[in-house]
Amino acid sequence: MYLALAIFTGVFVICTLMSLCKLTNWWIRFTDFPRVQFAVGLGLSILGQLIWLDLSQIKTWCLLLLAIISLAYQLWWILPYTRLASQKVKNAQHHDPQNKISIMTANVLTPNRNSKTLLTLVEQNEPDILVTLETDDWWQQQLDVLEQTYIYTIKCPLSNLYGMHVYSQLPLHDACIEFLVEGDKPSMHAAVELRGGRTVRVHFLHPAPPSPTENDRSLERDAELLVVGKSVAEYSSPVIVTGDLNDVAWSPTTRLFKKLAAFWIRALGAECSILLTQSTGICAGHLIMYFTATILP
Repeated sequence: MYLALAIFTGVFVICTLMSLCKLTNWWIRFTDFPRVQFAVGLGLSILGQLIWLDLSQIKTWCLLLLAIISLAYQLWWILPYTRLASQKVKNAQHHDPQNKISIMTANVLTPNRNSKTLLTLVEQNEPDILVTLETDDWWQQQLDVLEQTYIYTIKCPLSNLYGMHVYSQLPLHDACIEFLVEGDKPSMHAAVELRGGRTVRVHFLHPAPPSPTENDRSLERDAELLVVGKSVAEYSSPVIVTGDLNDVAWSPTTRLFKKLAAFWIRALGAECSILLTQSTGICAGHLIMYFTATILP
């Protein structure tokens, strides 16, 4: 039993040690993502050791200590993003229609052709802005029916899984498409005019993830997030950054992004209410996120 638990624990300890490494290789950076799963595995390992191993032996305590230290390190990363931590963004108490914005973000996966489900969700939730990712020319043809209501648009259809479209009921000023790091990975930027006249700066991003089928390293993704993070710090108006960042909230890159952008301070200028986060029939494994934010005076 000791050998089995040692191997089981060793896998999670090795992954924890790998996450300490500063290298940007995809097989290193992947350890930023499943920290919750690592923590659960380490918790089960500790429980198993307490139940089945002889606690009078030194080797048991050595294994137990490795698991506890690894678990503590994983929890240090993820606990700030759980209900056990203090809330950084206020829940919306009063939805002022004049200073409210709602955004739906949908990664559709280019080969998928189930556009009706997405159009139904848009009809049901009526977001002020729809942002679609991985949309090509076919998807643009299907979504253009929205232009009767969503008259302000930014379009960049691509067949490389990085196309992007924005459909907005609210006026978009200074809208632009930029290729910040890679020549085939667009991002979209604009100033949204709310119904009450206030302006919110929006950035829609979809950098490539570090993976064996995308980029061998995380350099390109990290660079795009940090470029936008620095630009956000220059604005005095409220800022919203959304899209598919191909990252997790607790990664070193995202933490640095928030630090550069003073993001939590800026977020405290808004009340936010997440109304819908769900997996749909649009594409298995891809999420539709819909949220509203009320901008405070």
